Amino acid sequence: MDFYEITEDLKVSSGEYILHKPTNSLVLCGSFKRKENKIRVLGATGMFEDAIDNFNKIKLDKKEQQNRNISGCKGCGGR
Repeated sequence: MDFYEITEDLKVSSGEYILHKPTNSLVLCGSFKRKENKIRVLGATGMFEDAIDNFNKIKLDKKEQQNRNISGCKGCGGR
């Protein structure tokens, strides 16, 4: 599995899995706060916040990106 550094031009979306480098674990992004330099995530120990520099984005190839974007809102049936 390959990873990107989260730079000024990269954004992390809520619901996206990212790597928390200090614990070397995959966590689920809850909120991305560029101005506060924080990401709030859900990990094995619960919700926590840490500096953006302590996370890496997971690198997906084109096919993986297409498969990830297939499902949409289930409430109204739209995509």
